[in-house]
Amino acid sequence: MPSNKHFYLRDNEVLMASSQLSAKAKQSIILSKSENTINAYESDWDDFVYWCELNHTSSFPATPETIANYINDLADNAKANTISRRISAISENFNASGLPDNPCKSSLVKSALRGIRRLKGTYQQGKTPILLDDLEDIFQEMDTMDIEPIVKLRDKAILLVGFMGAFRRSELSVITVENINFSPQGMEIFVEASKADQEGQGAVVAIPFIENAEFCAVRAVKEWLRYSGIKSGPIFRGFTKKMTLRNTAISDKSIAEIVKKYVALIGLDPQMYGAHSLRHGFATTAAAFGVEERNIMRQTRHHSVNMVRRYINEASRFENNAINTIFKQRF
Repeated sequence: MPSNKHFYLRDNEVLMASSQLSAKAKQSIILSKSENTINAYESDWDDFVYWCELNHTSSFPATPETIANYINDLADNAKANTISRRISAISENFNASGLPDNPCKSSLVKSALRGIRRLKGTYQQGKTPILLDDLEDIFQEMDTMDIEPIVKLRDKAILLVGFMGAFRRSELSVITVENINFSPQGMEIFVEASKADQEGQGAVVAIPFIENAEFCAVRAVKEWLRYSGIKSGPIFRGFTKKMTLRNTAISDKSIAEIVKKYVALIGLDPQMYGAHSLRHGFATTAAAFGVEERNIMRQTRHHSVNMVRRYINEASRFENNAINTIFKQRF
């Protein structure tokens, strides 16, 4: 990768050089996108630059024809939604560069993208949800296995908190003791930042005590903290080779690996599951039990009802299936 790959979104030279914007205005514009978003945009831009190098064409400046050729090559292996996200990242970088003409905005690129969407469709197949029955099977399997007690307690707490709190893996991995407030009703977990919280306001996720101790996330966390002796900092941590606790938070990728490990133990295909299966599983389970949209959204912290309604539709595919209605009446 060349030293000057023309990525302008991180240190926006054009913005900083503007004489018409105050320092405060420049700072607020820079902070309009989270660090995770900038990292994702840079990764997408790097892929575009690499493709251009392989095809001996200019990535900066680029022509609409180059963008159209790139996304059609990308379409051989990527989903339509991935391609749209890649275009957005490249377009944002061209905007930040100060070039008068953004090739991503051309009618040629828009037509190419529209054609790809029609060809491939835009339906996204997410990770398969982990349901309550799956968790029950996992916990039963845990009890029969020769697992270090400290690993079993940590992993059970991760699975229950991830499910009951409908956490994204990036949120789950960085929960600290300081983020948790225990009360007679349960616990409140403060989420400092998340994918959907671009303004950094944070959110509080409430997880109540439940009578069934096997599924009580509050009890699981308390037991884990008591056994591990963690008093401050990240509550979910990795282990050294000697099985001592590390001081740093477990990675979000490790959360995904833990999920895959346990679904494989109960005979499910780990390729179909990931950390998002816990969040997906909560929403799908809540929808199947008739929980109102607004209450599901309060726990999942979705800002749009579209995804929640997708979970509701997914949960009712068999329950409210027309075939069931027909044959229940017929027989």
